[in-house]
Amino acid sequence: MSRALRASLVSLLLGSALALPLSSRAVTKSQFDLSERLEAALNQPEGNVAALKSLFTPEQFGGLEERYRLFSSRFPQLNWSVRPGSPTSDGRSTMQIAVKGTLQQEALSFFFYANQRLAVTTESGLIANQEILSDQAVMTSAKQSLPISLLIPDSVLTGSRYDVDVVVEKPLGNALLAGGLIALTPQQVLGQESPDIQLQPLGGGGLFKSVQAPFKSGIQTWAALLVHPEGVVSVSKQVRVVDHKGQLQP
Repeated sequence: MSRALRASLVSLLLGSALALPLSSRAVTKSQFDLSERLEAALNQPEGNVAALKSLFTPEQFGGLEERYRLFSSRFPQLNWSVRPGSPTSDGRSTMQIAVKGTLQQEALSFFFYANQRLAVTTESGLIANQEILSDQAVMTSAKQSLPISLLIPDSVLTGSRYDVDVVVEKPLGNALLAGGLIALTPQQVLGQESPDIQLQPLGGGGLFKSVQAPFKSGIQTWAALLVHPEGVVSVSKQVRVVDHKGQLQP
């Protein structure tokens, strides 16, 4: 799986959560302002991080700059979108973040897109803490866009079984399809390591696996690879593993 794929929003905006109560669950003007400023900062030309730095506390921005520069250098043509979302059940503000980009490597062209829901807390108008509530990314080398659906839950209960399905929406007829799935360790995610994914023949509809969640709460991250006649598709998806049903919908 490409290292560029895992240099997605997970590695850019990774943080821990600190719950602060809000007086209302409605989206406030300050949330709109912060979302607009973050979107503008992320869409600055490559190497210009001053606007981004101005939105974070020094502690939060410490490891962000290098990862942001690396990600931007790998995908020089990026388009970020940031929108305020509904507060979490414990009162934290949320943002819906999306990014699209392209990459040219020799004769191959790659298209990348990712979506993330982020819970944030602020101090004096600066982002002080973050928690990734959902995150998924797809990169494809297909000559034409190949519709892919990720049927993977954002949150599951500890010890439960659930499905990890990567569905190819476009019929491939009699064409051969191969793929594989692997769970990434936290070290692999943070280190942007490229795991070896064993490929096996698949049915034409995609990759369908039943997996088990760990018996301890935390984060489970999956990486999948599909190889088909029109190109290669790499996928990453974060799954939150929680202890109680009330935590499934943050």
